[in-house]
Amino acid sequence: MTVAVRIIPCLDVADGRVVKGVNFEHLRDAGDPVELAARYGAMGADELTFLDVSASVQGRGTMRSVVARAAEQVFIPLTVGGGVRSVGDVQALLEAGADKVGINTAAIARPELLTEVADAFGNQVITLSVDARRVKTPQVQTPSGFEVTTHGGKRGTGIDALEWAHRAVELGAGEILLNSMDADGTKDGFDLEMITAVRDVVNVPLVASGGAGKAEDFVRAVHAGADAVLAASVFHFGELTIAHVKETMRAAGIEVR
Repeated sequence: MTVAVRIIPCLDVADGRVVKGVNFEHLRDAGDPVELAARYGAMGADELTFLDVSASVQGRGTMRSVVARAAEQVFIPLTVGGGVRSVGDVQALLEAGADKVGINTAAIARPELLTEVADAFGNQVITLSVDARRVKTPQVQTPSGFEVTTHGGKRGTGIDALEWAHRAVELGAGEILLNSMDADGTKDGFDLEMITAVRDVVNVPLVASGGAGKAEDFVRAVHAGADAVLAASVFHFGELTIAHVKETMRAAGIEVR
């Protein structure tokens, strides 16, 4: 049976507000996260992703409050990430109302965290966020040409993105959120080459993120191998609607909900 492709608005939250920029810089306010979440639920979003882009102690406390309030109003799955470093952090977000928890930097520093969380709650709650970019300096070489980054794409790790995604699934990740740091906020389209490359090495759901500009971009991402497609600013600022994206995908023969 074909699984319907999911359309997922992403809410980047800093200090309790949704923000959006280009390549994680020049952030501008996009609204109240709970209000936006409720609006997207009514508009037909299949899931919502909240990312705490400040990832401070205060920000994580705010995120638990945001998640709890959103869960009371929105009846679609919620994924929450940012600053998650322990099984306890995951438990707190699940208890607040999250269905899945995004893990990124902490897993790079201590990969066994993925196994610990999977053992405690099941791998279906783990979305590994992979912030990847093309290698830009001759001093760094990776087999695939794609490198894992941290700190919003500002710091390279020298870790091959494909190898990391494959290993993370073996350790317990139940889903990969693939963020193209090169394409983020540009609206020039998703990084199709990167999506296809990661699709070839993982057997769990793959969420494509970074670069959405028009409805046809979502179609191309699915054809490249994405099981779900995530976007932020094009939805936040009314450039695209979820209904229009789904209509375009249906017209291309893609099953949507």
